[in-house]
Amino acid sequence: MKIVNILIIAVIALLSIAAGLAKVMQTEQELEFLQGFGLNSVLIIAFGIIQIAGGVLLVPSKTRMFGAVLTTSAFVASTILIFVGGNLGFGLLSTIPIALTCVIVYQSAIIAHNKSLKTDASDAGTG
Repeated sequence: MKIVNILIIAVIALLSIAAGLAKVMQTEQELEFLQGFGLNSVLIIAFGIIQIAGGVLLVPSKTRMFGAVLTTSAFVASTILIFVGGNLGFGLLSTIPIALTCVIVYQSAIIAHNKSLKTDASDAGTG
């Protein structure tokens, strides 16, 4: 199961970084799509930087929860725009990375909770 979790993290991190790079590099397709919703170049680049940061922060376990929240937020925003743009098929496909990123959030929360329990138990034993 640990290998599956690592693969999910790697795939989502790479996907987030790639999507962010497309925005930062201002690829024609990204610009056309996002400018159709009134976003200017500065906002598109900022959105891309958030996606890149989320993907990078997914890798270290200490920042994984924050990275997963950033990544989930960016994926949700993109998916909403895709649905609003009328692309139902790609919008539905875009929900898969959201679901996988929610798995990462859940797993990170479990790990943090378990670490908290261990810390509380060791604190109680030192009394």
